[in-house]
Amino acid sequence: MIIATIKPFKLEEVREALTTIGVRGMMVSEIKGFGTQSGHTEIYRGAEYAVNFVPKVKLEIVVTESMAEQVVSTIATTARTDKIGDGKIFVLDVESAVRVRTGDINDDAL
Repeated sequence: MIIATIKPFKLEEVREALTTIGVRGMMVSEIKGFGTQSGHTEIYRGAEYAVNFVPKVKLEIVVTESMAEQVVSTIATTARTDKIGDGKIFVLDVESAVRVRTGDINDDAL
């Protein structure tokens, strides 16, 4: 399982790149977070206020082990802007997977 946080405006470009390499599905969530970026300040109706959490998009993608490295590389290359806050990618082992509709398990469920 690959969990990636990226900037929201990069979502469509990343989705297209992943589809091109054969990724057949992913889950996408709108999230807020902070890291090195540590938020920023904005001005609203003349008042300055701190925005401590920055909007991000979280991708959750489950692929076979043989595809994982290519998926990570594709996300890292496509989501990169070379500016702080580009995101993070985590790779975890998945013990099992089941396709609810058919009962397929593990690799067949992906």
